[in-house]
Amino acid sequence: MVSTNNLKNGMTLLIDGKLQQIVEWNHHKPGKGGAVVRTKLREFETGKVVDKTFRAGEDVEQAIIDRRTLQFLYRDGDDLVLMDAETYDQQNAPLAAIGDAIDYLLEGDELGVSVYDGRIVGVELPASKVLEVQETDPGHAGNTATSATKPATLETGKVIQVPLFIEVGEKVKVDTRSGDYISRA
Repeated sequence: MVSTNNLKNGMTLLIDGKLQQIVEWNHHKPGKGGAVVRTKLREFETGKVVDKTFRAGEDVEQAIIDRRTLQFLYRDGDDLVLMDAETYDQQNAPLAAIGDAIDYLLEGDELGVSVYDGRIVGVELPASKVLEVQETDPGHAGNTATSATKPATLETGKVIQVPLFIEVGEKVKVDTRSGDYISRA
């Protein structure tokens, strides 16, 4: 248990059986009545951000999240098989826990994983990733008066918008948070 007076950004709480991470908090003392702590919490499973207000000094349950680096081996139905590079232990992770990160993972990639109570609850990717373009339409000279783009399928199967000059086989740098093209690699 932790007092609401000691909350910090990034701390993980267990509220109503749901893991929630503190995105923002503010200690507020109105002119009348007791002090309160207003928080913005991001739910681990859905990614939804909710507002919650606590009384100052109230105890809430803190969830201890273990962060590890695991290697992505392969996809097994609706699960991903991950391996700890130090102990060679393999662990299955449901696609729901991986979320949109699956669009950027290649076999052999290492990723930061958040584990709670023996189960994987979240994944942390680097801010950008270099991937190869597998399929795209050819670009046409003279179509560059504006910042025109075309769809391109990456080696993971993700489709993004790229500039007209990008060709099949080129490697591109992609922002893993937004899915946007950054540059050639």
